[in-house]
Amino acid sequence: MTPTRRDFLTTSAAAAATLGALATTHAADPPATAPAKRPLKKGLMFSMYQGGGSLTDKFKALKEAGFDGVELDAPGRFKPDDVRAACAASGLEVEGVVDAFHWNVTLSDPDPRKRALAVETLKNAIRECKAFGGTSVLLVPAVVSKRVSYADAYARSQEEIRKALPVAQETGVKIAIENVWNHFLLSPLEAARYVDEFQSPLVGWHFDIGNVVTFGWPEHWVQILGKRILKLHIKEYSRAKRDKEGPYKGFDVELLEGDNDWPTIMKALDAIGYTGWGSAEVRGGGPDRMKDIAQRMDRIWAC
Repeated sequence: MTPTRRDFLTTSAAAAATLGALATTHAADPPATAPAKRPLKKGLMFSMYQGGGSLTDKFKALKEAGFDGVELDAPGRFKPDDVRAACAASGLEVEGVVDAFHWNVTLSDPDPRKRALAVETLKNAIRECKAFGGTSVLLVPAVVSKRVSYADAYARSQEEIRKALPVAQETGVKIAIENVWNHFLLSPLEAARYVDEFQSPLVGWHFDIGNVVTFGWPEHWVQILGKRILKLHIKEYSRAKRDKEGPYKGFDVELLEGDNDWPTIMKALDAIGYTGWGSAEVRGGGPDRMKDIAQRMDRIWAC
């Protein structure tokens, strides 16, 4: 049947009303806060906090802001007794540590003496992590450069990490490889293979969500890495800022205001059964800034 002009106007009006309702629904801003519906813990890199006071004072302020734990740099930056006392007084946990020297003294260096130093540093970071009550050491395994080939970085880093596995076994602290802008392990398939070749449950992945956005999509990494993911770094990235201002400017955006598709990422994490830590690695600040970050993470958890 051929539609009349009246049919057309009636149908168009109904369609416009429906589209208007949909636009209103999708344009609504997410709530300022939302209850977490996933069993994930909120952490942050401790160096982000710029408040004053003793270590205990800082831990209490972070607990008050809404965090469950922190990542500390190690080795040699904190005394275990001080950390344990601060944890006991605040209720904050140390979820793990970051190897404080893995960029400057690398496991892929051509000089075997420097590689040996990097191994000892990693071992000491593992021991301190255990003393703090943490469960993993974040490690940048290698740095590829003009003087360090990709193949050498792969072989050297695996050889040197294996030397630290006895200490990991002794302490129960895991080595968590992180994806960073080090020109190495550039795809999730390769990242999974790299971990699997250790044939050890003590080596896994510390997945930095924001670091992969300029190269791909975080949910693809989650799907492939699966149970290899030990910890998460929560970070945002804007491709628009990258294109206008340069690659590193892409990180200069607040959580929930960049290009991460958080609902899809969180569903991918649900699918692999992830229930661990997510620690913020963003621009730091004082107590008010910490509260804002914690609230934004609550909203991510509830996506």
